[in-house]
Amino acid sequence: MKAKIALKSKSNYQRTLPVVMGKLLFVLGLIGFAASFTLSVEKVELIKNPNFTPICNISPLISCGSVMNTNQAEAFGFMNSFLGVAGFAVVTTIGAAILAGAIFKRWFWLGLQAGTVFGVGLISWLYYQSVFVIGALCPFCMVVWSVMIPIFWYVTLYNIRQKNIVLQGFWLKLSDFAQKHHGDILLAWFAIGIVIILIRFWYYWSTLL
Repeated sequence: MKAKIALKSKSNYQRTLPVVMGKLLFVLGLIGFAASFTLSVEKVELIKNPNFTPICNISPLISCGSVMNTNQAEAFGFMNSFLGVAGFAVVTTIGAAILAGAIFKRWFWLGLQAGTVFGVGLISWLYYQSVFVIGALCPFCMVVWSVMIPIFWYVTLYNIRQKNIVLQGFWLKLSDFAQKHHGDILLAWFAIGIVIILIRFWYYWSTLL
């Protein structure tokens, strides 16, 4: 009897997991697309009119304009936000397709994994550049960072659980721990990023107290 219940529970989990994944990709992809598209529009306006003030210029520290005018904002010779528009559009479409019942091959999920690795690597570099080199924070960029991290995290965990990524030994045990504590690890990831920003720019935050 217990074995039947366990099998039924596992079967239900296998059915609901893709749905949860689809919703996550769709919602986070849509948020990332909106933020990237807004950044692109603001940058184009700034190119057309150097005196244009982006809507996200809130203070000397929290300012999209201060970041847009740097070399880091065009890491590949064009606006980084264009990558976000294209990438998040793909993620949103994949999420919608999953919710519509699409089933993708292993190679497709590995391709998405490669894309998320590139994305999280790029936003990690941009985070470092913004905090320690440029010394300014772009609100819409931070929205992109905030959605890219969970997209990468849960695509990775999904691929491991679905055996698209096969692990052994120490890495398998580590993945089991990550699966059980996925939410805690994600919160810790965000907390570390926030604490670094608070410490790095404490001179500014202290003036607001």
